[in-house]
Amino acid sequence: MRKSLLLLLSLIFIASALLAGCGSSGNGGNKAPANEGQGTENKGNAGSGTETSNEPFEITIRHTQVGESKKFRLAMLEDIVKQTEAAVPGLTIKLDAVDSEVNRKEKLRGEMAAGKPPEIFDVFGSPDAALYAKEGLMLDLTPIIEELGIKDKFTTLDPFTHDGKVYGLPIGGSIEGFFYNKEYFQQKGLQVPKTLGELEQIAEKIKADGKIPFAQASKDAWIPLMTTNNLWSYYAGPEITYGFKSGATKWTDENMVKAIAKHQEWVQKGYFKKGELGFEYADMRNQIITGEAMMMMDGSWANSVFRDPEQAGDMVGKIGYFNMPPLNEGDPVIVMQDANNGYGFSSAVAEDPRKLAAVKEFIKNMWTEEMQLRGLKEDGVLPAMKMDLEQMKTASDDPLMQDIFKGVSEIGTSFPAFDALVQADVNTALSMGIQQIIGEEIKPEQMLENVQAAQDAANAVE
Repeated sequence: MRKSLLLLLSLIFIASALLAGCGSSGNGGNKAPANEGQGTENKGNAGSGTETSNEPFEITIRHTQVGESKKFRLAMLEDIVKQTEAAVPGLTIKLDAVDSEVNRKEKLRGEMAAGKPPEIFDVFGSPDAALYAKEGLMLDLTPIIEELGIKDKFTTLDPFTHDGKVYGLPIGGSIEGFFYNKEYFQQKGLQVPKTLGELEQIAEKIKADGKIPFAQASKDAWIPLMTTNNLWSYYAGPEITYGFKSGATKWTDENMVKAIAKHQEWVQKGYFKKGELGFEYADMRNQIITGEAMMMMDGSWANSVFRDPEQAGDMVGKIGYFNMPPLNEGDPVIVMQDANNGYGFSSAVAEDPRKLAAVKEFIKNMWTEEMQLRGLKEDGVLPAMKMDLEQMKTASDDPLMQDIFKGVSEIGTSFPAFDALVQADVNTALSMGIQQIIGEEIKPEQMLENVQAAQDAANAVE
């Protein structure tokens, strides 16, 4: 068995141990690569090729649209499933819902190691898709998206591209920043901060008023790491993360230490609710919805919660958004912006013309300007396909969405989330480390030495 498949198996045990220790629950065989000509068969609409059988057949879509906060995205997926089933004779699509973290760190890894992923599955582009593509487990979509005329219509396909071929498609884009209680800010005469220092001054005023400055939930480490990742991109520069995998840069860089120390300082100053290591993602949103906390670092996708009366109640219309400000006023605004979550497809699909036709029809229905605008309007997910900012603004006149559009327009430098640039073992070490920092079990220097050791080990096997 090749080295990378052994890595896959080891990741399952690592992830399981981490999930058990932190209470985490949660944005086929070694098949040969699909034939080069797989996308040239059954040209035109799905089902129009040589396969005309009406015999029933089934494909599975593994999705992560689980819970109240993802109900709009699930509704979109269900509509696309109906369209696809109607267009492909005999097709039934089974929807398999799994929590995002469980899917990524446990279930999909196990299925890939066994060589039996679903036909369609939620997947992170980098580094996951490349690892699976190396083993011939993911369908090469290059000929399909060329045939459908959408190859050049995405803002980026880099996270899903390996050796010049495309192995997945992003479902949407996102940025990370602060949601905040606009009504409270107005009542207290607070302004959107222009520097990190001003942000801390606001946090002190909020704390003095008996409120929690920042809503937070750290049972799943990726949530607090949004704050950490944005901090180190200011202190050490966003380019530093690109060099960890090559060894050009080190986690132990003094500016990385400053960034981690700043996060720990915020914990020590009481800017987060005590007990955050036991809180789930939904708990964080509830802290700001109930008025317990006044600000919250999250992805732009969270806007759908605050625009939904069933979830946000009286807080609808009272939540705004701003980017994390720079260290010095006038410096470029640095923001996490990527399109790294989407759908991948099993390479085994290429062996069945009817399943391949179903996949083509699914792609044709899912990745359209209409669906991208619907996702923006209903779910607040930024488009993964190219769209003028002014056109995006017309999709919603909601004040919160307009704040997010403003946030996009202010970006001076953007960067992908760290987990798109480092290996899974490094992500695991970083996740353990940030939870130790939050629990004040370790100092920043030691935490980063541990992460660097994991980085060195991961780099040595590539």
